[in-house]
Amino acid sequence: MTLGLFDGYGVELEHMVVDRSSLAVRPIVDELIRRFSGTYEGSFEDGPIAWSNELALHVLETKTNGPAASLGGLARAFQTSLQRIERALSPMGARLMPGGMHPTMDPRHEFRRWPHDYADVYSAYDRIFDCSGHGWSNLQSCHLNLPFANDDEFGRLHLAIRTLLPLLPALAASSPFCEGRFTGWLDWRLHVYRHNQARVPFVTGHVVPEPVTTREQYFAEILEPMWQHIAPFDPDRLLKEEWLNSRGVVAKFFRDSLEIRVLDVQECPPADLAICALVVAVLRELCAERWRDLEALAALPTEELAAVLWRTAKDGEQAVVAHAGLRAALGLPPEPSTAHECWRILADRVLPDIAGLDPLLEPPLHALLEHGPLARRMLRAVGTEPDRESMLRLQAQLADCLAQGTVFGA
Repeated sequence: MTLGLFDGYGVELEHMVVDRSSLAVRPIVDELIRRFSGTYEGSFEDGPIAWSNELALHVLETKTNGPAASLGGLARAFQTSLQRIERALSPMGARLMPGGMHPTMDPRHEFRRWPHDYADVYSAYDRIFDCSGHGWSNLQSCHLNLPFANDDEFGRLHLAIRTLLPLLPALAASSPFCEGRFTGWLDWRLHVYRHNQARVPFVTGHVVPEPVTTREQYFAEILEPMWQHIAPFDPDRLLKEEWLNSRGVVAKFFRDSLEIRVLDVQECPPADLAICALVVAVLRELCAERWRDLEALAALPTEELAAVLWRTAKDGEQAVVAHAGLRAALGLPPEPSTAHECWRILADRVLPDIAGLDPLLEPPLHALLEHGPLARRMLRAVGTEPDRESMLRLQAQLADCLAQGTVFGA
């Protein structure tokens, strides 16, 4: 069945499996899945939520089991499935932990690659890009998938997401720490993500994608050149697939959807779904050309949008957004303001559309708009020079938030 704009939603959440006592990563996702499915194949269907593996053996992905008709109710469905996982991990001496990055992991010694199905693909990535760094082995995100029915809808949605992308870290940043230290960035995950394929830089591009508006143009300007760039390193053509593309939003033409990939995973599913709901509500307005027409959105220069993205990735909601074209495209006043003020304006416009969606989303929305992204709240809790005890306490609190479905630091 073909789904049109906002007719369905796919949400994917990545979490870390960690030791219950030390909170260090535990590479046992294959054993967890085997206990339910009976095999080491990397998937299991838990009713409306499916589980699957990722490249790193300590990362588990939960996702909608097919497109959901609404974002309403998904927070509870994810929470229920994650609590089932928690119960299964407990006798294994493990638990789940949220956050865009494990704040103390040393991937040089702790990373283990998924060794089962698709191992040849993961091995090719490792050979070409060296997956032992944080940009591969230590980053967890929320992916939001939105469908389109034809080229017109694809073009509208792609331009809309591309326009909003630079402001998303101001909502979703949750990775301020790396190897026990404050990085100076609220979204260090995005920083390492943009460099993880530096050997073939076209695979990631500027993270903000080019303003393409049709399937044919997407293949001609993004996919075909990307496959040409990777070909000298991939003689067996294992990576000549759509999923090689690592821009911040990517087209999945095999299911006619666009996938947003710049959102750090939050402390609990209600927080992830609150962000998704706010993003979708603003994207609806952009697709409808409420503030500017599609030509104006397409005219926004890619590198200039990327510069805004890196400011919000570094400074989160406190980043100053001064780009006149972007502000106009979002219907914001022309005077520069913080990303926090931008989101307050946008949220005030669309909150009536979100209010009746799901009461579980109200507390995290309030926390985001009043207290800033999770990364800011993490910094308030332990400061910029935390000791090991403070970091362990923070990790335990975040893991408790995930288990209980509660908001951190609000």
